[in-house]
Amino acid sequence: MRVGRITLSDRASRGEYADLGGPEIERVVAGVFAEAIEWHRVLMPDCLEGLARELRRLADREQCHLILTTGGTGPACRDFTPEATRAVLQVELPGFGEAMRAISFQTVPTAILSRGTAGVRARTLIVNLPGRPAAIATCLVPLAPAIVEAIDHIAGVRFTLRERGNRQT
Repeated sequence: MRVGRITLSDRASRGEYADLGGPEIERVVAGVFAEAIEWHRVLMPDCLEGLARELRRLADREQCHLILTTGGTGPACRDFTPEATRAVLQVELPGFGEAMRAISFQTVPTAILSRGTAGVRARTLIVNLPGRPAAIATCLVPLAPAIVEAIDHIAGVRFTLRERGNRQT
């Protein structure tokens, strides 16, 4: 399973603090999927054109089955993740963003400020996760069955979910 994970953070990319979101994505994905994972890691500043370029590279050249982003989904002036994602998608799947907001809103009322989305580019599923590391598992674990189904439809590959009792989330 080839997975790209992109952390968007001006400060983490400058080394002002550690990237916590990317490693959290890896922890959660490893706990959800049974397959071995080949990781393609990117840490970059918030940049619409740069993110669109990385999404295209990971989907088209690296042929990742799944690309997960973290950061840049809020309403701040430097939050461009949804716009960059939509710019490279061939098919948008807004249900992913809607589900994440609904799940998160139950415990974090400000979760409705997230603008994350998801969709398909070629044979790759791209999902924008929240920037808060604590929200990654909250959102990603319930989406896992839909991720498996989407990848099966778009790439013809069926990945296996770990049994719930064995998930390390």
